[in-house]
Amino acid sequence: MFEYGKDGPRVVLVAVDGSPTSLRAAAYGVGMARRQNAKVIGLYVTPAVSGFAGMSAASTLGIEQANDQAEAEMRALAEQRATDLGVEYEFVRRRGDPFKEIVAVADEVHADAIVVGASTAPGHRFVGSLAVHLVRAGRWPVTVVP
Repeated sequence: MFEYGKDGPRVVLVAVDGSPTSLRAAAYGVGMARRQNAKVIGLYVTPAVSGFAGMSAASTLGIEQANDQAEAEMRALAEQRATDLGVEYEFVRRRGDPFKEIVAVADEVHADAIVVGASTAPGHRFVGSLAVHLVRAGRWPVTVVP
């Protein structure tokens, strides 16, 4: 028998990086989850800082502290928004390549949909953005929020 709200995604993965488009994507993803009675997984991916050659320990520490602060802010925003809307959520942070980490987390949590913000980098129109790579992977419905 058909149940309203059960025909859409059960797990929505929202990748955020603190940019305005990713924050709009988060709002959209939480709204989608609320309408579908789904769980939201917020994902924040930072580059592996140890991979930057020629950086001093102080520089590396400064980058890590900035990433930690950004994570805390996004985690707090996600918690507040999800709580206000009564949506089940989880927040995850990974280090590495954003595409690879989004794919890995989507597989781990059995995501039914991925929501990302559109890239604002001009070169991505020619080379392809993260969103384009996710769409080309063709494993989940991908919503790109402008």
